[in-house]
Amino acid sequence: MPASTAAERRSRRRAAGLPSPAMMFLKGFFKHPVMVGAIASSSQRLVRHMLSKVDFEQCKLFVEYGPGVGTFTRPILERLASDAKLVVIDTNPDFIAYLNATIIDSRFSAVLGSAADVKQIVKDHGFDHADYIASGLPFSTLPAGVGDAIAKATSEVIRPGGAFLVYQYNPKVRNFFAPYFPRIDHAMEWVNIPPAQLWWAWRD
Repeated sequence: MPASTAAERRSRRRAAGLPSPAMMFLKGFFKHPVMVGAIASSSQRLVRHMLSKVDFEQCKLFVEYGPGVGTFTRPILERLASDAKLVVIDTNPDFIAYLNATIIDSRFSAVLGSAADVKQIVKDHGFDHADYIASGLPFSTLPAGVGDAIAKATSEVIRPGGAFLVYQYNPKVRNFFAPYFPRIDHAMEWVNIPPAQLWWAWRD
């Protein structure tokens, strides 16, 4: 089933009594500021920039950490092949429930859990590896050891030629995944609040 339209999503939100994506995101930030890490969703300019290096024709499994209200999730589904899969992982049950209520797509699966368990989650969905993994997780504010565990597990589950796509605001976030990815491309996206650091960490 193809990704739903904006009108269909609005209709489902109203039927379920759910708030708009912006209000849902603010609710998540004020409830779990350390885990959300930003007070506003990423701009569409940032999304396009981040996904510009993804070879969707060669992607069978895309994983997203911290999908929030689906700012990246929906553009990924729009580009994803009909026989591919998108698995999103979030520790916030409110976001998972929101995504399940607003996205009806056979290629989509939302998992309530930790990105540190990505290898088991990928296996549970019938795959040996992921082609690409995108993350907006605030590594620098996660509990001690969690950021490193996520980076290590990510490096082990991405296939050769795939990449870990990371967007954050603190340049020190790079220190968490750099030990596991020898080749990293970097850019800035200024059309975002605040301006964001973008990294593409490649599994050679």
